[in-house]
Amino acid sequence: MKRHAPATARNREPLADVLRHELPERGLLLEIASGSGEHAVFMARLFPQLDWQPSDADPEALASVAAWRDEEGVANLRAPIALDASAREWPLHSADAIMCVNMVHISPWSASEGLFAGAKRLLPSGAPLILYGPFREAGAETAASNLEFDASLKQRNPEWGLRHLADMDVLAARNGFRRSARYEMPANNLTLVWRRA
Repeated sequence: MKRHAPATARNREPLADVLRHELPERGLLLEIASGSGEHAVFMARLFPQLDWQPSDADPEALASVAAWRDEEGVANLRAPIALDASAREWPLHSADAIMCVNMVHISPWSASEGLFAGAKRLLPSGAPLILYGPFREAGAETAASNLEFDASLKQRNPEWGLRHLADMDVLAARNGFRRSARYEMPANNLTLVWRRA
């Protein structure tokens, strides 16, 4: 039932360093596409002042998150909820921050559209939407490993693939967000922060 994502062990500490600068002092953090649940357990323990709400659209992922939560017993980690980022309605009506790790490239563009639209509905002014993953950037050479990854994703599903940062910024602006930070991360990934106007 419990899943393991090898990348979690590699990126959780650098991601936590970024979150220390970007998360609010208290409130509710909604994690979109929680996957195995390992990030949720690790981060909820590091940020006890936040209520950590994991979510995923995949029932097997939800079961894995629940198994990790039951085993680790982190007091501020809520039970996982079913949430499809592309859906017009989400099961929550407010949050103080949203985090999404490694989803936008392994989902259709409609999931990114839904992510920003949902964040617009839930987040108050100044609150962060934090994305982690590989992206393409104008004027920056894309690492060969990321190009290979992009090609393999598109083979699996033509609607998947690395997103262009400029497209993400346009989508963000359309929903009332502006990018406030960009952090370089391990394995040619980025952490990007947009804040609600």
